[in-house]
Amino acid sequence: MKKTVLLVCTLLTVVCLTSCGGGKKTAATETTEVEAATEAATVPEYTLLDLPVVDLASFPKDADGWITLFDGTTFNGWRGYGREDMPKRWTIDNGAIKMAGSGAGEAGAADGGDILFAGKFKNFEFEFEWKVAKGSNSGVFYMIQEVAGEPAYISAPEYQVLDNDNHPDAKLGENGNRQSASLYDMIPAKPQNAKPIGEWNKGKIMSYKGTIVHYQNGEAVLEYHLWTKQWTEMLQASKFSQEKWPLAFELLNNCGGVNKEGFVGFQDHGDDVWFRNIKIKILD
Repeated sequence: MKKTVLLVCTLLTVVCLTSCGGGKKTAATETTEVEAATEAATVPEYTLLDLPVVDLASFPKDADGWITLFDGTTFNGWRGYGREDMPKRWTIDNGAIKMAGSGAGEAGAADGGDILFAGKFKNFEFEFEWKVAKGSNSGVFYMIQEVAGEPAYISAPEYQVLDNDNHPDAKLGENGNRQSASLYDMIPAKPQNAKPIGEWNKGKIMSYKGTIVHYQNGEAVLEYHLWTKQWTEMLQASKFSQEKWPLAFELLNNCGGVNKEGFVGFQDHGDDVWFRNIKIKILD
């Protein structure tokens, strides 16, 4: 099933403020209305996919409330982004989920692509361990909305996973905001405490009523707040700005959609990366 959404600016509100409020229209007011109408006409339409989700109650939960999302031996509960099966490029390697690097860039391999756990989450702590090979790039997405024909990152903030020492992306962006555990292209992870290639790092993402915290190897390395003026300003200063990428801006600015929830998942950036000890705790 697919759900099609048309993004429309609230032009009626603008008209009501000028005509219903008893004020006199000016040339500037009329220009604003025209600009609003133009913007409404040019924001793209998109289609949300409605693919199967799992029964979370069927997954093991420990005494502290942590739900195991990956059992180390099967892909139970996992599937590809925008599809109902797992891409074959992802394998299970010694108790970890592995992306077998293709060298073909982001989602460039045959039967590759991003993956997700097929359950939606709103308020949570999400823990995982990750390691990379030399020069590898990947990411952890959260609040994913599945948008037909678009990549996962068009709607989801990204916890960057990177070989900081050898991948050139570590030196791009601003102030290290593309290094590991950063909110990709927006907020750098400080302190930057990633371990070298081949060693396991512990990551955690906390989401609670719009407050997001990234952790790396036991330390909180950044915090920000969704659905705020500051969040909008960060998006406008990034590669996801309204001018550069209007659909990404709209989806990220309204992160999580109507219900403010989404999937968690991992990125295929064409490089070797491993994830293990993947679990989540629901925060009521």
